[in-house]
Amino acid sequence: MTRQQARLFAIFSSAVVTIAFLGMTVDTHSQIPRLTHEDKLTPQVIAGKDVWHKYNCTNCHTLLGEGAYYAPDLTKIAVQRGPEYLRAFMHDPSRFYDEQKVRRVMPQQHLSEQEITDLIAFLEWIGHIDTQGWPPRRILVSGAAIPGTNAGQQAPAPSSEPVALGQALFNAAPPGCSACHSISPGVNLVGPTLADIATRAAQMLQSPDYHGKAKDVAGYIRESIIDPNAYVVPGATYSVEQRSIMPGNFGKELTAQQIDQLVAYLASLK
Repeated sequence: MTRQQARLFAIFSSAVVTIAFLGMTVDTHSQIPRLTHEDKLTPQVIAGKDVWHKYNCTNCHTLLGEGAYYAPDLTKIAVQRGPEYLRAFMHDPSRFYDEQKVRRVMPQQHLSEQEITDLIAFLEWIGHIDTQGWPPRRILVSGAAIPGTNAGQQAPAPSSEPVALGQALFNAAPPGCSACHSISPGVNLVGPTLADIATRAAQMLQSPDYHGKAKDVAGYIRESIIDPNAYVVPGATYSVEQRSIMPGNFGKELTAQQIDQLVAYLASLK
């Protein structure tokens, strides 16, 4: 190749790369309104963003890959944990974390009720952005490896049996059950361990304290998924003013088949 040919090749290659880059840039920007559901960017969401910056949340947390890594990534926290948990946590973080166990806790920020409401709206908006799979693993309560969890990694179902499909769904995000529930005895995360949920459900159905509508173990588990307030499990971090902090929208977010699969899996945990 002569010097002139090399020069022409370099110019042509640079032009092709530039055109491709500009094309991808235009395509990306054209998709941003859809990926970020820009139509739901309300004044309250913007107010929540201001709260996020006012209290320097980004000094510890990460959103969409931006921020510090001292504390968990919160990109999908509103989807994984729900507004009831977030509200209770922001009111009093010390209820959920023991400094003797995790060695670091979120400081009490003394947010007002309106600031909490606005911040939740902001995190909910962030949580529904199509992030193309980010973050790579779900948030966990006190680290990347907790007994009874799969460290946030989703594994494919080993078979098409309902129990196997339910186990895969339990570890999937959404619904992200394993982000709040362990399946190891005595390991309580945001919610109680589900290690022996089938046994405890059978016992609860016989208890005078139970006032739900379930008649059997499968029904109790199904009721707990669809209506967490039908029976609130006692526990300092499980409820606020007798209302469960578990999201109550799984009956709408999950299909009937998915709920059947989760019930089959949880009913096998004895």
